[in-house]
Amino acid sequence: MCGIAGIIYRDGAQPHAIGTDMTRMLQSMKHRGPDSTGYALYGKPSNLVVMRYKLADANTPRDFEFSDRLQRNRAEVERRLASIGARVQEFEEETEYAFRVTLEYEGDLKELADYVEDVPDCEVLSLGNSLEIVKDLGDAETVCDGYRLDAFTGTHAIGHVRMATESDVDISGAHPYWAYPFPDVAVVHNGQLTNYFHWKRRLERSGHRFQSECDSEIIAVYLAEKMGEGATLEDAMRESLEELDGVFTYICVTKDALGVAKDEMAAKPLVLYEADDIVALASEEIAIRAIIDHEIDTYDPYEGEVMVWQR
Repeated sequence: MCGIAGIIYRDGAQPHAIGTDMTRMLQSMKHRGPDSTGYALYGKPSNLVVMRYKLADANTPRDFEFSDRLQRNRAEVERRLASIGARVQEFEEETEYAFRVTLEYEGDLKELADYVEDVPDCEVLSLGNSLEIVKDLGDAETVCDGYRLDAFTGTHAIGHVRMATESDVDISGAHPYWAYPFPDVAVVHNGQLTNYFHWKRRLERSGHRFQSECDSEIIAVYLAEKMGEGATLEDAMRESLEELDGVFTYICVTKDALGVAKDEMAAKPLVLYEADDIVALASEEIAIRAIIDHEIDTYDPYEGEVMVWQR
């Protein structure tokens, strides 16, 4: 079933408690997806690169070599960052297996991600100047507490609560997805692509890699490739409705925008609240009411509709 949510504040660069806001929205939809929770959060843009990566999962077997293996792989990631010319400014251990690194790096992000991911069990969850993807097993409050997201401030965010139906219950199968190898683009999605394998093969031939078998990752890379060719976010999303088959609703975010798209059948639910200072949308109205402290009117976007808001 799953649930998706998005929020964007429309008052420029003024920081807001989006970590707390998104947690409230996602926790209110816990019944739609108890297996995992994920966030794509946009903080203050910087000249530095923020990389979030994992070396294991919450449910990885803790055999007698687990701690030593984790320590060796972490040291190898740090060695590779130094050897490729990335200068670490800050290194944070979020959990025993998930890490946040702030870097000075002027090279190619694809080269960086590929080089680091050659370390056994390493998966780069996000790379960018403002995007940070956090996802793990459990409900929103559990993930928020584990990663201290109540302290995260920024301008916009998307989130996802997942009920696993077609892949494993692990971090790799959790949403959102970073649009590798493009910085600051992420997607959450509710539904199913019926031409998933066609687009996966096509994008792989263009040099892209995929960390999961989830069709949401296809949408993320598809949109980022279109934008890399010069399309606007809105144009890329409109093209996706022509080329991606299935029943789906998805939300895409970039460093300065949030957009939503519904396929022509519009079978997957989404409600929207729009005001001068904020736009909030979610699979259920209860999620919007979790962050708005006054009476509101919401509406459903139409079938085949694309809507984009700038911060």
